[in-house]
Amino acid sequence: MVKIIYIEPDGSERPIEVEEGRSVMEGAVANGIRGIVAECGGACSCATCHAYIDAAWAETVGAPAGDEAEMLDFAYERAPGSRLTCQIEVTDALEGLRVRIPEKQGE
Repeated sequence: MVKIIYIEPDGSERPIEVEEGRSVMEGAVANGIRGIVAECGGACSCATCHAYIDAAWAETVGAPAGDEAEMLDFAYERAPGSRLTCQIEVTDALEGLRVRIPEKQGE
């Protein structure tokens, strides 16, 4: 299990243990993290699992590419560090990852 710290829109932090091989989105949904809607269930087709990755983790997590980069155009307040959490696979390297959830999903 890997600890991911989800920062909800109200600023509260929720450290959650997520199984390796799952996505950051799956960890959020399974644990009732407010603000991760995940309407498409992780198919990278809705941008409702958008979140901001803490700058200290940018290199480890990597930048969005392909379909994810295009889908982020539909995300609410896209910014540096924006990622779709369905596209981030949980590995040991993400122990302590900080993910900030936006105020809302979609425009």
